[in-house]
Amino acid sequence: MIGCFTPRVTYELNGVTYELNGEACKIAELGRQSSFKFNDRPTSDVVVRLRTPEGRDEWLYCHSPILVEKSKYVADRLSDTWPTCQILDARSCVEVYCQESDFDYNIMLLRLFYVVSDSFISESWHGVRNTLGILRVAVELGCPKIISSAVEYLEAVPWEEAEEEEILQIIPGIGPTADPILARLQPVDQVAIWRIFVTAIHFATSSPPPSLRDLKSSAREQLEYMLAEDDDAPLVTSCGEVKFEVSACIRRLLLRFKALLESSLNELEALVFEAENFELLQSYLSDLLWACQISSKLEIMKDLVNFWLEVSDVVHKLIEKASSKVETLEMMLKVIEVAAKVLEVTGYGNVVLPTSKRFHMVKLWLPFVRVLKPMVDVTPSDTEEEDSSRLNFDCEVWQTLESAFVSIILSLPSSDQAEILTEWLANQHIRYPDLTEAFEVWCYRSKVARKRLVPYIASFE
Repeated sequence: MIGCFTPRVTYELNGVTYELNGEACKIAELGRQSSFKFNDRPTSDVVVRLRTPEGRDEWLYCHSPILVEKSKYVADRLSDTWPTCQILDARSCVEVYCQESDFDYNIMLLRLFYVVSDSFISESWHGVRNTLGILRVAVELGCPKIISSAVEYLEAVPWEEAEEEEILQIIPGIGPTADPILARLQPVDQVAIWRIFVTAIHFATSSPPPSLRDLKSSAREQLEYMLAEDDDAPLVTSCGEVKFEVSACIRRLLLRFKALLESSLNELEALVFEAENFELLQSYLSDLLWACQISSKLEIMKDLVNFWLEVSDVVHKLIEKASSKVETLEMMLKVIEVAAKVLEVTGYGNVVLPTSKRFHMVKLWLPFVRVLKPMVDVTPSDTEEEDSSRLNFDCEVWQTLESAFVSIILSLPSSDQAEILTEWLANQHIRYPDLTEAFEVWCYRSKVARKRLVPYIASFE
C-alpha cells in the first residue's frame, strides 16, 4: 500500500517544485503522453473526497498530474510537505470541504481540469451565474488558469445587478487578474462625466422629432439621477459651470418656444392654426415643465420665471383664441403646471420679483385657474371618458397653486390685496382657489395697522 511519499521526487508547476510519491510521478510522465478522463477509476491515482457540513460525501477519481497542474490547493496536499490524511485502494485521498451550495460547482471545476483547451470561454462556462459559482470555488482551491479564463469570460458578457454584487464579493481574492473586470466597475474621471453631462443636457433641451421623445425622456431621467443627492454623492455637483451650461441650454429652449408662440398666434389671427403646431406647443410645454424641475434643483429659476412673465400674456391670448378651434384642455393643464412652478418659487421668495410683476401674475393667472378647475372636475360622460383618461393631471398642483396665490397676495401692498380679495368674494368660483387665509390676515393687519404704525406715522409728520 502506497501511503507515504518518496522524498526528492519532484513535479514543477509555475516555478514551484512539488515532491510527489513514486506512483504519482510515474503517472505524471504518462500524462504527458496520453489524456486522462475525469472520474476514471482504473487510471486514477487520487481520490478527491468532496464533503459538506450536511453530510453529503462523494468520491471522485482523478489524476495527480492534472490536479497538481490546475490546483495549488491539491498540489500542496500531494507534496511531500503535506502528510497524506487517508489511503483508499492504494490511492492518495484529498478531502475538500465545501458548502452545500458549492457542491456541484466543485464537481464542475474538476471536470474543467480535464478540458484540453487554452480557453474555456465559449465552450464551458454556460452563463454568468454558473461561472461565478465555479470562480468562487476556483479561488478557494487556487486554480489560476481557471480563474483567468473565468475573468476573461465575465469581462466580455453582460451582468445583472445581483450578479454584479456577487462579482464584487469574489474579486478581492483574485488579485491583479481581476483588473479587466474592475475596469467595467471603476468610476469614470470627471472630464468624461462632464462631457456626457453636457451632451445629455443639450439633447434633453432640444426639439427632436417625435420618434426620439422616449430617448429624450430617458436622457432627462439620467440627468436628474446624475444630479441627485441620495445615499451616494452626485455624479455632477451643482457648481457654477454646471449652472451656466444648463441655463444656456434652457435659454435656447425658451427662445424656440417664444418663436413658436408668436408663429401660432399669427396663424390663429389668420384662421389657419395647424394641428402640427398645436402638438408642438404641447411638446414645448412639457419641455418647460422639465426645465422648471431641473432649474429648481439647481436654484437657477430666475431667468425662467422672468421669461414666463414675459410670454404669459401671449400664452393666455393663444389659449383664448384657440379654444373655439381646437381641443385645448390638455394644453391648458400643461400651461397651468408650468405656471404653478413659477408661482411657487415666487410665492416662497426663491425668486424675488418687483411688486408690479407679482400683482400682474396674480391678476392674470388667478382667473385662468378659477375657470380651468371646474372644467377638470366635471365627471366625464361615457363618450368623454377616453379623452379624460389621457390628462393624468396631478391633483397636488391645485394645492400648490392655492398656497402660492395666498403667499404672493400676502406679499403685496394692502390696497392691492383688497382689490384681489374683493374680486374673489364677488366671484362665482369662490371655492377655488380658497383665499380665506389671505382674507383673515388682511383683516387682522388692517384692523391693527393704525395702532402698529403710530410711531412711524408720527416720525413722518
